[in-house]
Amino acid sequence: MADTKAPDSARRSERSRRAIYDAALALVGEVGYAKTTIEGIAARAGVGKQTIYRWWPSKAAVLLEAFVDLGRQASEALGGDADSGIPDTGDLAADLRFVLRATVDEMNDPTFDAPSRALAAEGVINAELGAQFVQQLLEPQLQHYVRRLEAAQDAGDVRPGIDPRIALELFVGPLAHRWMLRTLPLTHEYADALVDYALHGLTPRD
Repeated sequence: MADTKAPDSARRSERSRRAIYDAALALVGEVGYAKTTIEGIAARAGVGKQTIYRWWPSKAAVLLEAFVDLGRQASEALGGDADSGIPDTGDLAADLRFVLRATVDEMNDPTFDAPSRALAAEGVINAELGAQFVQQLLEPQLQHYVRRLEAAQDAGDVRPGIDPRIALELFVGPLAHRWMLRTLPLTHEYADALVDYALHGLTPRD
């Protein structure tokens, strides 16, 4: 007897969404943001462009959602989730070394590197995309640092008067600078040194 069960539209939609994510990230890495189009994404994903427009208002929305999803997958692969933040083991230095090393690995991964560079570069000249990039992707990640540093303040491991929003830049700023310039390698040793310098300063210790 023939199987008359209706197709699972939810599963089909998820497959299409995943194919669109993959196509968008691949294209922006290969040809850049400016040359990436909805038509190109649709063709590569094997869907009609009307499908993309039904779910997203623009290519920027597609790319940002795809990139956020990529980060979520990476976090889940490490045994966490997108909202788990920085671990709090009670050892601030160890926790920061852990997350900075993971960030170094991500920055060195071509899967992340190519689309991230394309979106960051386009965000410099496209104010709307830049604002969306900060709001949807960058700021949620930075808030993980804020919460971990606030917890360290509560535990007495960080001075009460320090602004966590400024302090976090001592860690992420140098990483972003070295990644952007590509002049020196990003390594775990470099990440560890950032934590040491930021937490203990540069002046002689007793």
